[in-house]
Amino acid sequence: MAIVLGPNQYGKAENRLVTVSRNGSVHTIKDLTVSTSLRGDLADTHLTGDNAKVLATDTQKNTVYAFAKEAPVGEVEDFALRLGRHFVSSQEAISGARILVDEHSWDRIDGHDHSFVQGSNEKRTTAVTIEGSQAWVVSGVRDLVVLKSTGSEFHGYPKDPYTTLKETNDRILATSVTARWRYVGTDVDWAKSFTEIRSIMLKTFADKHSLSLQQTLYAMGEAVLNARPEVAEVRLSMPNKHHFLVDLSAFDLENDNEVFYAADRPYGLIEGSILRDDAPDAGLAWSTLPTF
Repeated sequence: MAIVLGPNQYGKAENRLVTVSRNGSVHTIKDLTVSTSLRGDLADTHLTGDNAKVLATDTQKNTVYAFAKEAPVGEVEDFALRLGRHFVSSQEAISGARILVDEHSWDRIDGHDHSFVQGSNEKRTTAVTIEGSQAWVVSGVRDLVVLKSTGSEFHGYPKDPYTTLKETNDRILATSVTARWRYVGTDVDWAKSFTEIRSIMLKTFADKHSLSLQQTLYAMGEAVLNARPEVAEVRLSMPNKHHFLVDLSAFDLENDNEVFYAADRPYGLIEGSILRDDAPDAGLAWSTLPTF
């Protein structure tokens, strides 16, 4: 039996980067978490401790900050592409790179050019994978919390001796959306694409009369693919943020779908992918990401 080194990568995780663009008195904030990972001819450092081919993770961190100074960060996809291509082209031993970026939102306070209030916990995300001269971009959003107070049902499911859940024709439907979409290429207006995809998903969630969260998930992905030709595939992870009707009968009160308690766990977790049947091969787009 032989023991061999398998796939590996290394990098600097969760570099916190904040930039301030100063255009006179009007300032703009970019608040990012950037993670870098490199792979390539790295067997020596694992097997013998020879670090001659290892670009230090501290250097990767410094590169993130230097790039933010040398040119405007711009859209997160463009920034990740610049970083990934730099690491692969500048280091002979490095054949591939993965750059993950989360963007945290800040809103300008009304009437103030340089004062801000932090937005929701929602994050715009991108994952750029570089292999040689090829690049794959998977962008998305996570922690996008949505709720509809009606327009959702759940019934017709199998019953067995352990089933206690009651069928319902009117329930609260709430979830925290993690959505990732794979782009066909890199010639994309990233800001416009993100804004419109997010809007499509929200409109579909609100408009679709839901018989299951699975049905809603599919409808959201389908709507994106029908409207956005630059997208090849959408993957969604949607936990069911359960809201249970409170039994007020002990107080001689009728609860007509008005008072609920929200349970944070356990929760149903609904996940799925929707893609075009003629979508180009995914290549390495998903290789360094969770399945969903």
